[in-house]
Amino acid sequence: MTRFGLRPPCPFNFEDLAVPAVSILIIFLAYTSQYLFYYIEPGPLTKTEAIWFNVLVLGIWLCYDRACSVDPGPKGWVDKTIRAADDSGDEAIDIANLILKGRLRWCKKCDAAKPPRAHHCRKCGRCIPKMDHHCPWTTNCVSHTTFPHFLRFVLYAVISMSILTYHLFIRASALFSNRNLPAYLGPPTWAMAHLLVLILVNSITLFALSILLVRAVYSLAINTTMIESWEIERHEALVERARKTGGWVYGNGGQKVRIEHQEFPYDIGIWKNLVQGMGTANVLAWFLPFGGNPSIDSAATFEVNGFEDEGKVWPPPDPDKLPRVKRKVDEQVDVGTVGDVEAFKRRQREDYQRRLEQSLDVDDEQDEYESEVEEGIDGEEGWTNAEGDRLRDFGVDENAELLAEEDVPLGELLRRRKARAFT
Repeated sequence: MTRFGLRPPCPFNFEDLAVPAVSILIIFLAYTSQYLFYYIEPGPLTKTEAIWFNVLVLGIWLCYDRACSVDPGPKGWVDKTIRAADDSGDEAIDIANLILKGRLRWCKKCDAAKPPRAHHCRKCGRCIPKMDHHCPWTTNCVSHTTFPHFLRFVLYAVISMSILTYHLFIRASALFSNRNLPAYLGPPTWAMAHLLVLILVNSITLFALSILLVRAVYSLAINTTMIESWEIERHEALVERARKTGGWVYGNGGQKVRIEHQEFPYDIGIWKNLVQGMGTANVLAWFLPFGGNPSIDSAATFEVNGFEDEGKVWPPPDPDKLPRVKRKVDEQVDVGTVGDVEAFKRRQREDYQRRLEQSLDVDDEQDEYESEVEEGIDGEEGWTNAEGDRLRDFGVDENAELLAEEDVPLGELLRRRKARAFT
């Protein structure tokens, strides 16, 4: 704060340039290419070709705008969705009881309940329903409410760029066929350079977005977000690791954690997955640029496939996210029970020996734990998936899920105790 009570200017953020950069890219590929075609054989697009192409480009603009502007998690959405999902009809809903039932988790950063599949985004600064990832190119989270707009944006972009690739190829082929003609009969030098840059930029962008589209459609079909794909891979790695150690692994601080295989609960069948992700069973609305999205009211509860017991929740326990345990090896001696000096001294020697053995056991267990500390592909401590991603790479605030026992409400502690009883 300055002496006039004004805040200092915020530091420059490269993400502020994302939307202008994407807009410039769309303009460059969609509109400068049509201008260029007037100078390269076989000439500009026909009227029909131009209409279809520009309609698709308009779809890109509409979907991109909604992917950027639709709120991924409106303020107060947690309380609203909890009340909408509660079937008791009681206005005074006890959050602790819902946590105890396993229907809610707890967010340390928001200091509030967190419904299933929600994560705290470190960019947006709040919990996001069914968070897929924070997209730097839309400066917005891809979530329960924004996923359809994001998917349509990528779909329209891939279709438009595929059509543009065809037209660029036709003109590049014409240039190659006329390569032996005198230069003054061909297009200007700037036009050929422009064509080359268009081909390079369009090809690279199309390749990247095609991969993203395939991945997004696959995630939609199996009802799994990018974050949940990471969690599934993490769980499988822990299960494989636990098989070698009798079903146990060492967690944060050295405590042993039992790991059992657990099925992903939210894959409820392809058709239901598609309907849930797009927010409607109207297939036509899935592809329209002004199509809708799932209601925020449906973000508190999600249908499960029933492959696991009700006591098990997703994601499964991750040893890296457990609070560190403070081990206590010192115990007070009740001198009131000692009958005489000799008995008291003997009790002291026994207690000292017992504490010494406990200390050695703790050291051995800690050494064994430290020898099992995982290292990611990037060389840093902590697990990464096969692509080298951590949860923070998807925008998740990992510190929001690292809770000490004193940070968790009583209801959540009871739920954890109940969940451990099933393992």
